[in-house]
Amino acid sequence: MSAVKVRVATAGDVALVHELMRGLAVYEKLEHAMVSTEADLAEALFGAHPACEALVAEIDGQAVGFALYFRTYSTFVGKPGLYLEDLFVVPEARGKGAGKALLSRLAAITVERGYARLEWAVLNWNEPAIGFYKSLGAVPMDEWTVYRMSGAALQTLAASLQ
Repeated sequence: MSAVKVRVATAGDVALVHELMRGLAVYEKLEHAMVSTEADLAEALFGAHPACEALVAEIDGQAVGFALYFRTYSTFVGKPGLYLEDLFVVPEARGKGAGKALLSRLAAITVERGYARLEWAVLNWNEPAIGFYKSLGAVPMDEWTVYRMSGAALQTLAASLQ
């Protein structure tokens, strides 16, 4: 079996990472919700004020997956952490160690930076991912519910301050 190589994404990887993001959207049955462009991703990763970072997993020089993450902060712990926004491995490469290699590198980055934790969300129906994460020692935070505000509700609340 070929070794998995994980590397930091470069500006030359924007199209590749964006295509892998589209693969994730298809897998999660959310392709209709993906409106980001390569330009959006380039700005987020490499613009004047980067919002996130990315890793690329390769097998035999072929990109097979990515992880996109950003810094968070815990007021209770008093330290930063990393939030894994997206992790995706193409179907034909699953089970070959790319997902574990990406998460291992993220764990190493978290530790190297002196951060307290690595967190992410997973769709409730994604049993293969849930089983994989649990096998690595991750635990669900069942007592927390994620809330989101966007679109008209976001605009209305923002306008209420004026």
